[in-house]
Amino acid sequence: MSGLNLAQLQAVHYTEGPCLVLAGAGSGKTRVITHKIARLIETGLAPRRIAAITFTNKAAAEMRERAAGLIGRQAKDVLVCTFHALGVRMVREDGHVLGLKPSFSILDQDDVTGILKDCAGGTTDLATARQWQWTISNWKNQGWDARKALAMAQDDHERSIALIMQRYEERLTAYQSVDFDDLIGMPMRLLRHHPEVREKWQRLLGHVLVDEYQDTNATQYELLKYLVGERARFTAVGDDDQSIYGWRGATLDNLKKLPQDFPQLNVIKLEQNYRSTSAILRAANHVIQPNPKLFPKTLFSELGEGEPVRVVDCDNEEHEAERAVARIQGLRAASNPPPAWKNFAILYRANHQAKPFEKALRKANIPYKVSGGTSFFDRAEIKDLCAWFRLWINNDDDPAFLRAVTSPRRGVGHTTLAALGEFATQHKQSMFGALFNAMLPAVIPKRGLEGLLEFGRTVNDLEHRARHTHGHEAARAFLADWLKDMGYEQHLYDSEDSEKVAAARWSNVLEFCDWMAQRAGGQIDDTAGTTVQATTKSLLEVAQTIALLSTISEREQEQDMVVLSTLHASKGLEWPHVILAGVTEGMLPFKLDDDDGRQQKVSDDTLQRLQEERRLMYVGITRAQRTLAVSWTKKRKKGREMVACQPSRFIAEMKLDAATARENPRDKLRQLREEFARKAQAAPSPATP
Repeated sequence: MSGLNLAQLQAVHYTEGPCLVLAGAGSGKTRVITHKIARLIETGLAPRRIAAITFTNKAAAEMRERAAGLIGRQAKDVLVCTFHALGVRMVREDGHVLGLKPSFSILDQDDVTGILKDCAGGTTDLATARQWQWTISNWKNQGWDARKALAMAQDDHERSIALIMQRYEERLTAYQSVDFDDLIGMPMRLLRHHPEVREKWQRLLGHVLVDEYQDTNATQYELLKYLVGERARFTAVGDDDQSIYGWRGATLDNLKKLPQDFPQLNVIKLEQNYRSTSAILRAANHVIQPNPKLFPKTLFSELGEGEPVRVVDCDNEEHEAERAVARIQGLRAASNPPPAWKNFAILYRANHQAKPFEKALRKANIPYKVSGGTSFFDRAEIKDLCAWFRLWINNDDDPAFLRAVTSPRRGVGHTTLAALGEFATQHKQSMFGALFNAMLPAVIPKRGLEGLLEFGRTVNDLEHRARHTHGHEAARAFLADWLKDMGYEQHLYDSEDSEKVAAARWSNVLEFCDWMAQRAGGQIDDTAGTTVQATTKSLLEVAQTIALLSTISEREQEQDMVVLSTLHASKGLEWPHVILAGVTEGMLPFKLDDDDGRQQKVSDDTLQRLQEERRLMYVGITRAQRTLAVSWTKKRKKGREMVACQPSRFIAEMKLDAATARENPRDKLRQLREEFARKAQAAPSPATP
């Protein structure tokens, strides 16, 4: 505890009741959480009765690792997991009271979109189905079911979506499946309506710590309240100035409600920043100042004044990218040895802004990576294999059945599958269950039926073998045999025009299988949210956790590359040198009008969106450790036209010293080169032997 400041110590030592830790950017919140876990154990609370809830698998893995470094082997018994992983555990253990079997499936976004289209008769376009999905997700995050959504509908459009939601819920029940929102909503309903389940979990969890509390939605807050009960032993760690996910249901109301629902709440502010220089923090404090304050705080740093924050004005997006590259090259040239490429980040508001920076970096032969690209698990070949795993776990998972039976195809066409689907609906069975119905031969031609029955037998055989396959080598051999038997490599080559693309996809498959085998051998931490395990698992147990994972490995982080990232994806990260790009009105803050140019109906909505955009700027500024440049363009492309731009109001709000803020990176780079040339000329020539 000796390295903690006074406010951190107060947060760590207060263990008897509800505690809100307002952790400013870079103020050491993860350190506080891990030290508080150690303190709780020190006061006699068993590690297995402590839960630390995060928002990402990556954050959970980092917290678990840091806790292990602090308290050793006891850390493996602490439940460090995401909200969704905790939800999976609760529903697997107690979902039977809601009519859900433990081997339920977790649907991904594509599955959900497909089911919603099916609910509307299959004629709906993808964009409309995704809009329904977004609306239904928002309703679920508010704790609504279809019946409540129908009652609250304000117009015919909302009523029609509520009716789609009703059919969607019926299909999820039939498929014994849940979506990601259900992983919060179902545990909340379990605790609210079933006292025996609520008492069980309140007994089990003696103290709950929640990271990034400002990102919780209404359902997550209700879940937390039921978990902690009247004893209210919890620690919420968050920062109202970094609440940037309002568009996906996160609400600052949860921060407002805490003192009302828990009058004995102890509020502790962490204001000392250990990340950034005073110049950077001053700009951040100025930017966030106009926003209303729930709990006023001012960040300060003892790392010195540092370099002034620079503003770079550019002619257009290509010019902006060139200047960003020149700045990176200049900062590297000014240091000996030059900083690694991974010490630099270019941050922007929207994904499409990355393109000119990618071109400029490639032209300069600078390695880079675009953060937040396609997740490994979103690749078609990985989703194919995961469909098989889902079907092993839950035979009622119709979306998984349809993907597995057609990847690769095995003599079963669309007509056969349509007939099977109709038969299954009539007999109130899943499609897999209908394969073994004695009346099926009457409606399916012999050739199609043989293909279906062979597929059914294969799935049953694989499920049995996977259940009894433990350890790294056994799992590796099983997966290799399975891929060979179904001819998946040939399937990839047959479905791609380019051999190079097919080879890359096959390489992904092999990497995925190796990763699965390592997990079966206990060589990789269980980032799905249970405790760290050193023991081997069956391949079926490993398959059950896959739906929760968002990334196959963290290897990418170790690569020495400049990072290109959206501001949203940058949250929680930091770099020595940061360039905030495209900081113009209409981009940051993002346009405050609707897409068709109409003003928002309610001015309060516009104001709230502006405040969230300001918090997004604040997050971007506070990612920087040593240097920060903010760039804007006088013109930018909009379709085929070039439109005039104005610098964002946030640049003026930073209140920078005009004399030191303006910078031309090219001039600086040229000066450095001239200086090096002068030094080289002045240096004595080496003696000729």
